Amino acid sequence: MLKIATWNVNSVNARLPNLIEWLEFSQPDVVLLQELKCQENNFPRIEISSLNYHAEIVGQKTYNGVAVLSQQPIKVHRSVLPGNSNDEQARYIEVDTFGLRFASIYLPNGNPSENGKSDKFLYKLDWMSRLIVRAKRLIKKNEPFVLGGDFNICPTDDDLYDPKAFANDALCLPEARLKFFELMNLGLVNAVKALDNTTKLYSYWDYQRGAWQKNDGLLIDHLILSPQIADRLIDSGIDKTPRGKEKPSDHTPVWCHISEQNLNIP
Repeated sequence: MLKIATWNVNSVNARLPNLIEWLEFSQPDVVLLQELKCQENNFPRIEISSLNYHAEIVGQKTYNGVAVLSQQPIKVHRSVLPGNSNDEQARYIEVDTFGLRFASIYLPNGNPSENGKSDKFLYKLDWMSRLIVRAKRLIKKNEPFVLGGDFNICPTDDDLYDPKAFANDALCLPEARLKFFELMNLGLVNAVKALDNTTKLYSYWDYQRGAWQKNDGLLIDHLILSPQIADRLIDSGIDKTPRGKEKPSDHTPVWCHISEQNLNIP
């Protein structure tokens, strides 16, 4: 059985004690991290490697940044999302490990959206279009893959605590949701939603207004599985424990277990 997780750590160095504690306790095989907020030379490689994890990073000073941690060696395929040679934001890394393809994704937020007309929101839609093209390419190659990360999308009104308050937010605008479902309609499966259709499943709680204490959350972190991997999905969930720690990230890990049977995993 393979355990896969994704976590927006909101500064890997600031949250390092929590990350180390969680890795030691949870022991995932593959972890997709987002919002590192550091360059490659400032990533805590020594601390991560001491736990027997390999690490590959795409970093950026102060903002963004994505990584893949794995208990097996990692081969990097792409450190940028194809389709825009001028995009310098560190939001995508695609690798092979455990015989599978993984992409750690930090999808643009898109706010302020200005009713869907701002440059930030249009960048978000363009980024999503490029991700759809990439997913189609992987499907055409019959590549088993996981797209995991902070998608900055609440797919439905059930995925946030107050739909009316977020009606004009870039996380919930119809144009963004349509792009998300265009991606999912390629035959992909959301690991958590596939096994749990209950409401109030959240992966993010704002630091303000007592959101964590009131469970005023959003589900914006997702593990999206290709059909071959979805067929082997055993279990999934959201680990809320790290969000209750001292100086936590505002996100918490999302995870799934998949069977290694018939996946050609070494």
